[in-house]
Amino acid sequence: MKKFDILDIYRAKNTVFTAKDISLIWKETDLDTIKARINYYVKRGKLYSPRRGIYARDKNYNKLELATKIYTPSYVSLETVLQREGIIFQYYQAIFVISYLSREIFCDNQKYIFRKIKNEALVNNLGIERKENYFIATKERAFLDALYLYKDYHFDNLRSLNWDFCFEIVPIYKSKKLIKLLKSYKNA
Repeated sequence: MKKFDILDIYRAKNTVFTAKDISLIWKETDLDTIKARINYYVKRGKLYSPRRGIYARDKNYNKLELATKIYTPSYVSLETVLQREGIIFQYYQAIFVISYLSREIFCDNQKYIFRKIKNEALVNNLGIERKENYFIATKERAFLDALYLYKDYHFDNLRSLNWDFCFEIVPIYKSKKLIKLLKSYKNA
């Protein structure tokens, strides 16, 4: 009989897992077996389930990592990045994520806001960095995501943007209007 050791999950770098992630850790292909073992560990308090189908070692998981596990492919962007980078000064408690659909979800006392963009832009990794165990937009990519999605958005401080990098990224959106808007922000 195969042993499904919880320590294998604790040794992993991730703090958040799906059943598929755990099946790779345990090298098991039968998802029913995996789910039964996961449910056993959840009931025993050895794993925490912040959302159906998503598991964490405990309640101290990385919320940004969870954000990108809810819907994949996805990456953290928009106000979450713009606020961290000092491009906007308004504080938002919600975590903003770019994905293939638009949704607002409350999970474990945290609000996650998903915004949809075109698949060509979503899957293009230009301006997206891998941090720990999730993907996050650079400030330039987050700025362009905001320009693409929002009408008349107010930015507080654009001085730290690398405009050359913005112009390198902008073609992935395939929007002449966005290119024109980007030029107007640069020249302002």
